[in-house]
Amino acid sequence: MGELLQCEVGHQSPGHLHRRQALRPRPHHHHGHRADLQRNLPRAIFISIPLVTFVYVFANIAYVTAMSPQELLASNAVAVTFGEKLMGVMSWIMPISVALSTFGGVNGSLFTSSRLFFAGAREGHLPSLLAMIHVKRCTPIPALLFTCLSTLLMLCTSDMYTLINYVGFINYLFYGVTVAGQIVIRIKQPNMQQPIKISLIWPVIYLLFWAFLLIFSLYSEPVVCGIGLAIMLTGVPVYFLGVYWENKPQCFDSFVDKMTYLGQKMCVVVYPAEESGARGDEGEEMKEVTSPLAQEDGHKSEDC
Repeated sequence: MGELLQCEVGHQSPGHLHRRQALRPRPHHHHGHRADLQRNLPRAIFISIPLVTFVYVFANIAYVTAMSPQELLASNAVAVTFGEKLMGVMSWIMPISVALSTFGGVNGSLFTSSRLFFAGAREGHLPSLLAMIHVKRCTPIPALLFTCLSTLLMLCTSDMYTLINYVGFINYLFYGVTVAGQIVIRIKQPNMQQPIKISLIWPVIYLLFWAFLLIFSLYSEPVVCGIGLAIMLTGVPVYFLGVYWENKPQCFDSFVDKMTYLGQKMCVVVYPAEESGARGDEGEEMKEVTSPLAQEDGHKSEDC
C-alpha cells in the first residue's frame, strides 16, 4: 500500500496548487450511460420542480389563511406556530416534518458540495488529495471530510441567521454565474459535446429573475450582501498564491507532497483511474490504479 500511495503522489506541475497535473474535463467524467442521463435528468426536473412548487405555494396559502399578519411576523417558525394553532395534540407533526425536510436538504448539499471540491481538485484549483477516491468504495473521502470540517467552522458563529444570509447570498450569486457560464459556452463552443442540451430561452429566463432578486437583495440589505462579497473575495489571494504562482519554493512542494501522502495513508485513497485514450489530445494515458486491498477481494478501483 505504501508503494502504491507513493507512486500516486505524482510529478511537479507548475501552475497548480498541488504537484500533480490536473485532470481536465473529459467525456469519461460522466457517470452512467448518456442514454439514461438524457432520459432520467429531464424527467426528474419536470417532475420535481412542479411538485415542489405546488407544495410550497399551497403551504404558504395555508399559512396566510390560518394566521394573521401579526402572528406571521412574530413567529420564528411559522410552520410550528401553524401546527400549534390548528392541529392541537398532533402539532408535533410539523416540527418533525420540518426536521425531515431539513435533513433531506442537508443530505443533498453534502453530496453536491463534496463533489464540487472533488471537481475543483481535478482541475488543479484545490489540493490534489481532494481529488482522490477510496480504493474499494470509490467515494471521495477527503472531499467529504473537508466539507465536514468547513461546515463545523462556519457553525462556530453565534448568529445563525446572519450566517444563513451570508451563505444564501453567496450561493445564489454563484447559481446565476453558473447559468451565465452555460450560455457563454453554448455561444462560444456550439459544437461541444454535452449530455443534455436545452433551449437557451430557459437559462435566459432564469437569469432575468436572478438579476431582479439579486438587485433587490443588494438594495434591501447592502451590508449583509457586502460582507458576503468580501467573504467570497477572500478566495482571490488563495488562488494567486496556490494556482497562479507557478515557481513555488521546493519546500512548499515537499510539504504538499508529504501532506498528500499522509492523507492517502489515513483515508486509503488514490487517484481515479482514467480509461485508455481518454486524454488522446495530449498524448497521455494514465494507468488504472489497483489497490492491493482491492486485489484481495478481486476488485479494482474504477473511475467513479
